Amino acid sequence: MLRRLREPAPRRPECCAFCGLDLPPGHRHLVDTEERALACACTACGLLFQQPGAADGRYRTVPDRYLVDPDERLDERAWTVLGIPVGTAFLFRNARLDRLVACYPGPAGATESELDDAAWQSTIGAGRLAAALEPDVEALLLRRTEGLVACFLVPIDVCYELVGRLRLCWHGFDGGAEARAELDVFFERLEARARALPSEVVA
Repeated sequence: MLRRLREPAPRRPECCAFCGLDLPPGHRHLVDTEERALACACTACGLLFQQPGAADGRYRTVPDRYLVDPDERLDERAWTVLGIPVGTAFLFRNARLDRLVACYPGPAGATESELDDAAWQSTIGAGRLAAALEPDVEALLLRRTEGLVACFLVPIDVCYELVGRLRLCWHGFDGGAEARAELDVFFERLEARARALPSEVVA
């Protein structure tokens, strides 16, 4: 009996925030633009909220595309102009507040700061990935390594997944070896999944 009490309780499946259906791993998410939060959703509810006028636009379904622009080159200079103080960040546009936001993973979660519009336009804002970016539901995920900057357009829930992974293994000021290894694996999978940006992209 004592052994049973020490055992962790079985993990309950996550449920759709709208219909209550149990959800499998890898389910869809919606962005609650009023609360600035992610909501879990089943496939049917995710499709429902993609319809024009659904919930007055409060909830937006997170897309499932991973893009990279092979022709876009970012370097140390761009990183300095953006003013990002760490080696990994994700950038997105908050439509309700009409501003650009930069988030940095860390031991306490995602640290958020407002991104200077002039710095954005002079570095990455004029690129094709930035032009394809959907507000609130997608982000540009950046990582600086050896003077070069990798940039991917990803679903925004993927960025928060990365934040959660790093929180679990973060040690010291810069995250430590375990966090760096987690980043390496995460970006290797991202590179394998990302597709080259088509010549013409409809956001």
